[in-house]
Amino acid sequence: MIRRLLPLLLVGLFSAQAHAGLFDDDEARARINEIRKEFNGRVDKLEASARAQLELANQIDQLKAEIARLRGENEVLSNDLANAIKRQKDFYVDLDNRLRKFESQAAAEATPAPAPAADPAAEARDYEAAIGMVRANKLKEAASGFTAFIRAYPNSSFQPNAHYWAASALYQLKDYAGAADYYNRLATQWPDDTRAPDALLGLANAQQGLNDLKASAKSLEKLVAKYPNSAPAQIAKQRLKK
Repeated sequence: MIRRLLPLLLVGLFSAQAHAGLFDDDEARARINEIRKEFNGRVDKLEASARAQLELANQIDQLKAEIARLRGENEVLSNDLANAIKRQKDFYVDLDNRLRKFESQAAAEATPAPAPAADPAAEARDYEAAIGMVRANKLKEAASGFTAFIRAYPNSSFQPNAHYWAASALYQLKDYAGAADYYNRLATQWPDDTRAPDALLGLANAQQGLNDLKASAKSLEKLVAKYPNSAPAQIAKQRLKK
């Protein structure tokens, strides 16, 4: 638009100068060329400034999105920790009740009560310890803790969460193959879990890290198809458009 106005400005200037009789033709043309160069220089500076502002705005939007994601993960971590603490307390109450029962039987039969085969609270303690590593940003310890938990407690209700955090820690450690494995297990074995959409998005990210763009696109398409109204699906739609 600015460049379109240049000829009109120059014509007006030339007419005024011709009318005043201050310059001959050569001087007028030289002056016009000088003004044109000066005007073009200013336009170039304005355009460069506009591009810089647009790039800065894009960077700010990206930072806002990353901050929102980190806040969401922090809230999830806090919720997981609270649930783990509550479950641990429940385990301790259950353990105390069992011990009291054994003590009563021992008193009645005058024989030692058998010791419990396993610590009922160990599951909650191990999960809480692994979550603590995530909160402390000790990624290697977190990944080891959750993979050990997954092996030790195959029937635990914490299995979906453990898979998610194991995958997340491995992804941040750039172990994309390991992260993809745990994300895929979560999405496949617990498709109704609230973390399943996040697992598919994480799987797509890990596959992209492995430079398997075709598999990454398929994971995004699967996410949109299975969980169209989820927040991860909205992210997947935008990425598929690009």
